[in-house]
Amino acid sequence: MKRFACLFTAAALAGTALTSPASAQDIPMQPFPVDHEARVDSGADARFLLDGPAGKYGFIKARDGHLYRGDGKRFRCWGVNLTGWTIGGEEIPSHKDAETYANALARLGVNCVRMHFLDRPDTPDQMRNEGTGGPVTHGPRGLIRGDVNNSREINPERMERLDYWFAQLKKNGIYVNFNLNVGRVFKSGDGVPDVDLINNAKAFTYFGPELVALQKEYAKQLLGHTNQYTGLRYADDPAVMTVEVVNENSVLEFWMRNWLRGERVKGGANYQLDMTPHYQALLVSMYNSWLAKNRTAAQVAELHRIAGVTADKPVPFMRRGDHPDAPRLRLDAELAFLTQVEIDFHADMKHFLKDELGVKSPIVPMADHTYFIANQPLMRTALKGDIVDAHVYWQHPAIYGRRNEPMVNSPELSIIQKLARSTAVGKPFTVSEVNHPFPSEYGSEMIPILASYAALQDWDGIFFYTFETKISGEWKPAIADHFDMTLDPVKMAQMPAGAMIFLRGDVSAAKTVLTRSYSTDQISEASRLPRAEMPYYTPGFDKMIPLVHGSRVSCLDCKPSLPAPLPPANPIVSDTKELSWKTSDGKDGIVSVDTPRSQALVGFVRDNAKVQTRNLSAEIKNDFATITLSSLDGKPINLSNRLLLTTTSRTENTGAKWDERGAMLTEWGTAPTLIEPVTGWIQLKDLEGAIGVFAQPLDGAARPIGKEISGKMIEPGWEIRVGAPATTSYLIRVER
Repeated sequence: MKRFACLFTAAALAGTALTSPASAQDIPMQPFPVDHEARVDSGADARFLLDGPAGKYGFIKARDGHLYRGDGKRFRCWGVNLTGWTIGGEEIPSHKDAETYANALARLGVNCVRMHFLDRPDTPDQMRNEGTGGPVTHGPRGLIRGDVNNSREINPERMERLDYWFAQLKKNGIYVNFNLNVGRVFKSGDGVPDVDLINNAKAFTYFGPELVALQKEYAKQLLGHTNQYTGLRYADDPAVMTVEVVNENSVLEFWMRNWLRGERVKGGANYQLDMTPHYQALLVSMYNSWLAKNRTAAQVAELHRIAGVTADKPVPFMRRGDHPDAPRLRLDAELAFLTQVEIDFHADMKHFLKDELGVKSPIVPMADHTYFIANQPLMRTALKGDIVDAHVYWQHPAIYGRRNEPMVNSPELSIIQKLARSTAVGKPFTVSEVNHPFPSEYGSEMIPILASYAALQDWDGIFFYTFETKISGEWKPAIADHFDMTLDPVKMAQMPAGAMIFLRGDVSAAKTVLTRSYSTDQISEASRLPRAEMPYYTPGFDKMIPLVHGSRVSCLDCKPSLPAPLPPANPIVSDTKELSWKTSDGKDGIVSVDTPRSQALVGFVRDNAKVQTRNLSAEIKNDFATITLSSLDGKPINLSNRLLLTTTSRTENTGAKWDERGAMLTEWGTAPTLIEPVTGWIQLKDLEGAIGVFAQPLDGAARPIGKEISGKMIEPGWEIRVGAPATTSYLIRVER
């Protein structure tokens, strides 16, 4: 791979000379590959934010609404998921690659990883193409033997690799979040009914007795295992920050999305997800037993009448289309029962993990992962855990038709609003999956915006989905699927800047936290509101609040309350005055971040020339760009001698082609990755006592490209010409 890097760096150095500001169409895309194998320690690294080895202060604790280390200091996660979908990628790396990528993650400022899909088979499945113009991928290779007719046997060689990988991460100061039930492929030898129909058994895992037992067995095999390199069981290792029980899995979601129909059969239409007749009958039987214990005889008789069944027949579940007009007796009964199924399952799993296995890390039961259904019913379950968690994607390729739109133009629809809906008083909040999936011409906006508003909201963790270690000699320098950030030159450049914003706390927490609460009646009615009410399903709630103040749910099944709406504002300014979000009638959006140690301009920078921060302004050709400036020595920017400047815009693979709608690719493209270099002038203002400012362009391995660029002194401060050579990052040196 080093041969590729040398060729592409030479191509980048051959960039054309700058001319006067013009349209972005005049800026040619330039090769810019990311190469983690070639990367060495650099002055641009954010490793200094980590305090390794992970766990040296004891176990992470959840208390008073946040996460804390054993020494009492606040703990935040700036993390990534670890998966293995891409060609040339690996879920559990070799020893050599484990060393490479543990170091690579630490340099990016990553202090947490989410071990995802470990419960998959160890054999590679067939490569698949995700639609026209989509990438070719394969399923991640996990721990479970794929050469036997059950999913109960762990491959000892894969487990040994995991042990080494974990030890390398721990050594580098990186904590691990273990996921239990994610993508397990159940087989005939497991003794599971309808094994050939239930896929990964979403929802079934809550109440199928065989499935519950198998989940406990796997948890014991994983967390009860002693790592041969650390000498500790995973249950006893303080480098394990959390354990997640299920991933994107909820019985209540099945109910709200019409997936309890019971029509999943061999040879059937099998639209979307659904119950098989066996599991539907089991759940209906449990429901009727619950009704007998929790409703009066008269109420049960009325439920039979409403459902149109005789007294000797079980009361069935409604279909989603019946919810809007259903009598509250029926709606409330189904909602209460399914909620209890979830709560009971998670209580049992938490007891098993904590009391029988001796797990000492916080337990995360589930995630709020579907913002187009109401979250209040799911929160009843989530609040029983140690941490509340959520997932969100900006324009996920699986559910969006018209994609490739900038989030900065739609603050009311942003990922911040969708995530903030589930934060609760007294509970730590983490985001264990998030991304602006590739391709998007506006993907550069995600990391600085999310890091900044997560810090404003005082959240406790972010895990981007996803990062995939590459197999030495088998990868190509291209973005390999919609979610893999590993070789994305824009997102990799921004990870250290985001880490400084979030981990270092450069953006302050909101001065005021506004709360809301829900009555039992409101929760029931929210469950059947139309999608037009998403993401909050709370009529009267001002969705702009999370962009200005802290936002939390104070309680459920209590006296209802809502904060007063905010006065209309453009820009929308946080109560700390550090964050500003401006649009012009849904166009030309820009977010600015203005703090002593981190600053940013995100969006349509060229069309918002008057939007500046104290120390940063720009005059650039690009239609859309993200520019960040971060102090690397901990001093305020105006006094700092070492700064990281990132300048990012579009990225794509060589030969990529968009469809006529500009929404998806018709050709995914190949290596190498290309960038649209941010081209023009960056102004660094008010640098106290500066007598010289120098910018060192860096390549995709954080190595110097050519000589330093000398800044020119201007009236407000210093001006640096950017764009040639093509790069995403500059190491700034200030002489005083």
